[in-house]
Amino acid sequence: MASDRPLTESPFIPGQRGGTDTFAYGEYRPDEGPWQEWNPTEESLAPLRGRHRVAKQRGGGLARSSTVLGVGVIAAVGAGGMASANTGKPPVSISLPDLPSVGSLLGDDSGTGGDSAKASQASLSTMTTVAGSKRSDAGEALRNRIMAQAEQQQTQVADKALTAVETAQAKRIAAAAAAAEKAAAAKAVAAKAKAEETAAKKAEAERLAALAKQYTLPTSSYTITGTFGQAGSMWSSGYHTGLDFAAPTGTLIKAIHSGTVTQAGWAGSYGYRTVLTLDDGTELWFCHQSSISVSVGQKVGTGDVIGRVGATGNVTGPHLHLEVHPGGQATGIDPMTWLRGKGLNP
Repeated sequence: MASDRPLTESPFIPGQRGGTDTFAYGEYRPDEGPWQEWNPTEESLAPLRGRHRVAKQRGGGLARSSTVLGVGVIAAVGAGGMASANTGKPPVSISLPDLPSVGSLLGDDSGTGGDSAKASQASLSTMTTVAGSKRSDAGEALRNRIMAQAEQQQTQVADKALTAVETAQAKRIAAAAAAAEKAAAAKAVAAKAKAEETAAKKAEAERLAALAKQYTLPTSSYTITGTFGQAGSMWSSGYHTGLDFAAPTGTLIKAIHSGTVTQAGWAGSYGYRTVLTLDDGTELWFCHQSSISVSVGQKVGTGDVIGRVGATGNVTGPHLHLEVHPGGQATGIDPMTWLRGKGLNP
């Protein structure tokens, strides 16, 4: 690949003359010399064909030119050795100019390549870091979005639970208020009813008190021995038709209320009887008297004596048999109820 011609000497064959195979290394051997100094020039290093020239480049061009030059020198040295071997002549001594050593050139080139590799590695590392950072950012964004969605869902669940609690509480409050209102209304109704009842009782008491002044019991020092409706064979109707006041014979009998005497005399099983008709038409029968103190048509007032207790008629002992016939009807009513209705309590 070098531009100089091969030598015409006999080729050098290593190992034919004994000793170690050396080539310009170690001790001096006469069969290897004499050496001729060869100084390569720009013309000798020019390429054999084509217009291949090492162009000067900007920036890193010096390193690439030096690399090419070093490769050319190595090729030339190899070619010279091959020529010496083929011609059999002693190898020519080669003196290299003060150029950067091939090692340094290769070192520079490798250094440049190392820098490029380092730059590429740094760029790759940067890209990896950026990609990792982007992935990290994307993961962080996804995580934040998931956390935000979870928080939003938790907030919605909490709001829903709070709304349910508030609704239930409102319902309970409304139910309690309705129950309280109902209880208050019932209490008010009860209070009103009680007040009305109290007022009615008071009014009735006042009325009875007023009536009591107008009415009186027919006798005193008595004992109730027979009541209305009491069944027994002693009465012809099969039941007792009046109210019996047992008292000693001769006890005074008084007019319960003012009225007119309509009957006075003997009445069979009733014995001596006096009938007092009140202003409202009610007839009061006083029976079994021992004596009568009034006559028919006589007007009497409340508390006037009309006769005495006796045992005449169908009796077993002295007593006053009292009957009440509203409107003069034949069938009487319970004298106890009628007397109580007039404010009297036998």
